Amino acid sequence: MQTSAILSVLGEDRVGIVAAVSAALAETGTNIEDIRQTILSGVFSMTMLVTVDEERTSFEGVQARLAEVSESLSMQITLQREDVFRFMHRV
Repeated sequence: MQTSAILSVLGEDRVGIVAAVSAALAETGTNIEDIRQTILSGVFSMTMLVTVDEERTSFEGVQARLAEVSESLSMQITLQREDVFRFMHRV
């Protein structure tokens, strides 16, 4: 089963953020469909549209792996199912 999700990363800018997040996604078989990032006054912000291959790694398993990356980088990393994200942010 393929699950579309929104991944957001926020925290102090440093070398290796994209590499660490991308490596964790690759380990779990999660594909990056689209990516946007910016740095504002030293604050790194990245949003990704990803597809989780739940036959390889469960959605919760991907969240757990990203929680490890979040802790190691001291950054906020959130993964939400796309349908839940869109429902929460509709006007």
